[in-house]
Amino acid sequence: MTDKEYSLNDVVQMKKPHPCGENRWRIIRLGMDIRIKCEGCGHSVMIPRRRFESKMKKILEKHEEE
Repeated sequence: MTDKEYSLNDVVQMKKPHPCGENRWRIIRLGMDIRIKCEGCGHSVMIPRRRFESKMKKILEKHEEE
């Protein structure tokens, strides 16, 4: 269990940057696996939730629901 609270459309920073040089990722799917999309080049990656939680460094932007 982590204290990092994230939700759909949040922008997060991962521990290692993407090969394109960007380190901002948008969460586009939540479930057993989490799909994140690079804000620089648009490449998306699906990773298991446990691995995502260990690789995520911090939340940069919270998505505001209206």
